[in-house]
Amino acid sequence: MTRIAIVGVAGRMGRTLVNAIELEAEATLAGGVVAQGSSLAGADVGELAGVGKRGVVAVDSLESIVDDFDVLIDFTTPQVTLANLAFCAEHGKRIVIGTTGMSDDQLATLDSYRDRVPMVFAPNMSVGVNLTLKLLETAARALGDEGYDIEVIESHHRHKVDAPSGTAIKMGEVIAASLGRSLKEHGVFERVGQCGPRTDKEIGFATVRAGDIVGEHTVMFATEGERIEITHKASSRMTFAKGAVRAARWVADKESGHYDMQDVLGLA
Repeated sequence: MTRIAIVGVAGRMGRTLVNAIELEAEATLAGGVVAQGSSLAGADVGELAGVGKRGVVAVDSLESIVDDFDVLIDFTTPQVTLANLAFCAEHGKRIVIGTTGMSDDQLATLDSYRDRVPMVFAPNMSVGVNLTLKLLETAARALGDEGYDIEVIESHHRHKVDAPSGTAIKMGEVIAASLGRSLKEHGVFERVGQCGPRTDKEIGFATVRAGDIVGEHTVMFATEGERIEITHKASSRMTFAKGAVRAARWVADKESGHYDMQDVLGLA
C-alpha cells in the first residue's frame, strides 16, 4: 500500500487527486498540505475534496507529517515544488511532480536531485498524452523533413498562469529531437505584425486561454495538398490525477533517479 500525501490539497487539482486516490486499491491518502497560514489547516481532507471525512487533517507544513507518507504529489508552483523536492531528498521520500512553467535554471536545479531522490517529473500525467508523444515522434520522423510545416496549438482554462503549456513545450521538444533540431533555435512562440513568412524548420506555437477548457493540444503537419493533425483533448482533470497516482505507485519502490511518464508507462 503506497501512502500518498498531496501538496495544494485544497486546490482544483488537489481535490481531484484525493478522488483519484479513493479509486486506487493499492494507495491510501496519508496527508494533505495547504498554504502556510491557510484557514483550511485542520480541516478534514476528505471533506475538502467532497468524499466525506477520511480522518486525514490538512496541515500547513510537510514537517508535521514527515513520518506519515511515502510519496508526495506536487502540482503547485516552481518555487514551492523545488522546496518540497529538497525536503523529500533530505527525508528519504519520493515525489511525483506535475508542476509546469519552470525556467531553465529551475529545471536544472530539479535535475540536480536525480541522484538524491526518486522522482517522476512530467508536464502531463495523462496516459493518452504520453501515448500521443510517441505518435508525434513517429510522425515527425516520417514527415518533418519532407516539406511539412509543424504547428502546435494548445488551449486551456482562463486561470492557467503559464504559456505555452508544459505539455505543448514537451510536444515541441519531442518533435525537435526526432528531427535533430533545437527547440530553442527553431521554436517560434509569437507572431505579430510584419513577421515575414515562416521558415522551413520552425516549429510554431499558438496559445488559447478561455473559459473552463481543461486541456486541448493539436499538432499540425501541413504541406501542399494535405494536413495531418494529431490531437489530444482532456475533458476532466481526473485523467491527470489518475496518471499521477499511477506514477506514485510506480516510483514507490524505485531507486533515486529522474523519471518521466514514459518510464512509468513502459514507453521509454
